[in-house]
Amino acid sequence: MKLALVLVMGAGMMTAAGLAPLDEAAYSKMVAANKGKVLLVNFWATYCVPCRAEMPALVKMHERLKARGFVFATISADEPEDEPKARMFLDQNKVPAPRYLRKAANEDAFLNGVDAKWSGALPATFLYDRSGKKVKALFGESDLKALEASIIQLLR
Repeated sequence: MKLALVLVMGAGMMTAAGLAPLDEAAYSKMVAANKGKVLLVNFWATYCVPCRAEMPALVKMHERLKARGFVFATISADEPEDEPKARMFLDQNKVPAPRYLRKAANEDAFLNGVDAKWSGALPATFLYDRSGKKVKALFGESDLKALEASIIQLLR
């Protein structure tokens, strides 16, 4: 019982501490760490209206599919000083961890490391199969029904 309380309190402190910074190297490690699962990475920002609009549907999709090996990771493209707003939005929408804040030393290198065709426009969503291979890159608003169908195919 005490261990459970410590774990719950620790998880709460992690959220209160903020979003984990994510640079080019950490992005690759995060993708690699999720091998064996289907990973959906969503880049978003509080100033991006389509990003905020699609987030609740992405969270619901995660809830439906997480038991099958689906992981949903969010990476805020907000400026560091806007992190509290980003964290508040994620908390209000019950967005699960992992939750990150993009912290690129070299913006072009970061974008190219994620996808050479990505200009940095938001929202941007990337789907990885169980081997860690990127199988889909979506720029702008996504057709969430088609995206979910792609995820379900990978979960089989």
